[in-house]
Amino acid sequence: MYVCGPTVSGLPHLGHGRFSLVWDVVRRWLTWHGLEVTYVSNITDIDDKIITRAKEEGRSEEDVVTEFEGEWWIAMDALGIERPDVAPHATAYVDQMVALLERLLSLDIAYVTSDGVYFDVSRVPDYGLLAGQPLESLRAGARVEANDDKRSPLDFALWKLAKPGEPQWAAPFGAGRPGWHTECVVMSLDILGDGFDLHAGGLDLKFPHHENERAQAVAAGDTFARHWGHNGYVMVGNEKMSKSLNNFTSLTDLLAETDQRAYRLLVLRSHYRSPVDVTKATITDAERGLERLDAFARRFEDAITIGDGFLRAADYNFDGASKELVDAVTRRVDDDLDTPGALALLFDAVSTANAWADGAQRDEARELAHTVAVLFGAMGLSLSTTSDDVDDATRALVEARDAARRERNWNEADRLRDELVNNGWIVEDASGETVVRRAKR
Repeated sequence: MYVCGPTVSGLPHLGHGRFSLVWDVVRRWLTWHGLEVTYVSNITDIDDKIITRAKEEGRSEEDVVTEFEGEWWIAMDALGIERPDVAPHATAYVDQMVALLERLLSLDIAYVTSDGVYFDVSRVPDYGLLAGQPLESLRAGARVEANDDKRSPLDFALWKLAKPGEPQWAAPFGAGRPGWHTECVVMSLDILGDGFDLHAGGLDLKFPHHENERAQAVAAGDTFARHWGHNGYVMVGNEKMSKSLNNFTSLTDLLAETDQRAYRLLVLRSHYRSPVDVTKATITDAERGLERLDAFARRFEDAITIGDGFLRAADYNFDGASKELVDAVTRRVDDDLDTPGALALLFDAVSTANAWADGAQRDEARELAHTVAVLFGAMGLSLSTTSDDVDDATRALVEARDAARRERNWNEADRLRDELVNNGWIVEDASGETVVRRAKR
């Protein structure tokens, strides 16, 4: 798998978080099936945005990259994203990019202008394949740029000649830096080889970025990626999240304010190709879902093993209701990553296990609870059995409420529950006992 990574020019945003979570789930699910997955995701460490920020803040491009790449990995770790097997930096592959450009120039597929080297999209017969539009349609809708040297508005930069004070690398066609669309072509083919299985990223990369990557590879005689995958946008209200719409929210801020698993649960609730609405309301609702799952995990703590890392189905023996659940969830996720359908089955299983435990099927409930936790773990969502420390005053209220419930004094039980809630506790009922934990906000 090759997943287009970030340009480290600023804090990661919610869109970065979504694509990272979606393809982390895919990676985990393929591993769950027993496949050996090589996961590559790049770091773009040279780009116009990086140069602009460095100039505005009076520091070097290296300083900008170091700061925001650090922020990137902090956010990925907080989300529970497994690190890539390989995380190549664009600047380490400039020589290979220059070699690709020389090949494209020799084939008359690229051409030199006053400000760099451009790719002639008309030389690729199926240009527009990923966009789902023919070349003429794309050309008709293209934005006209102020560059008289370009043969077509759709032609894109492979190499940008350096301006004074900008980072630059030597090349036969003039000192400069590579264009963004060339980076991933070279890195993916070098690390994974031609005809690798899956190239993925956000829907915003489908065109022109991935289309332009594919065009270069095909023009150079490569098969490139066998499959492509694109996840949907992040929306805030009814608009695509973007800085230009002034609704940008950093992933860093989100993770600081919420349970760090909430965004994963929200992403799993949405089909990966559909938009996902990320607001305080939807995150809060996801946190409520986590509260239910964690209460479930605490109830069946002796049956649930909490762990990180990759899980494999072959390491478990399922039978009875557990096997039925595994088979049903597998059918859902295998069908174009239908995680919303899988989650519906898992939450139904939570209700079933609780009902069985309330009755006479304690052993069956424990086995089903274990299976639920394993399947959530296969998608990277860990359940927590950790409870908050309870002070003596709160413990007294809990004991008083349990006594009121045993005496069927529901008015007093409700009053004590309201008092606990007003004191900042989340109150849960499990096996006839009151369980409390601190609300996050």
